[in-house]
Amino acid sequence: MRVTIGKVGRPHGIDGAFFVEQPSEDKRWWQTGARFLAGGTPVEVVAHRTSSGRPVIKVEPTVVRGVLLEVDPADLPATGDDEYYAFELVGLRVVEETGRPLGTVEAVTPGVANDVLELDSGVLLPMVEDCIRVVDVAGGRIEVAEGFAG
Repeated sequence: MRVTIGKVGRPHGIDGAFFVEQPSEDKRWWQTGARFLAGGTPVEVVAHRTSSGRPVIKVEPTVVRGVLLEVDPADLPATGDDEYYAFELVGLRVVEETGRPLGTVEAVTPGVANDVLELDSGVLLPMVEDCIRVVDVAGGRIEVAEGFAG
């Protein structure tokens, strides 16, 4: 499994640099010397800058537009207590605090005010403290407050 940190966007200038679409907030990936995979091929950032607040990078070897930029999960910084990466939630079982099963997390979607858990049952749950009671990645489950699933 790999974690997507961005996508090769439109070119910026004529030197082979490009905008990073949907960039990770971890700015270390967009610095000269950073290494990751582009379409499964190892690349290195050889130049970086920003334009309109967005990362613009040049990598070697060169890559084509639309290719995913990815890292192995082991390359990510460790999370603290009660912290987790969104990709770690995918596949977890979700139950209400009453024990009623609600489904399995299919995706974590960024929202305007908060992220949203999308379950295979069609249920959408806001990632807010009032809703999410327990996230147990090791145990494979998320417990949510009663009443959020309708």
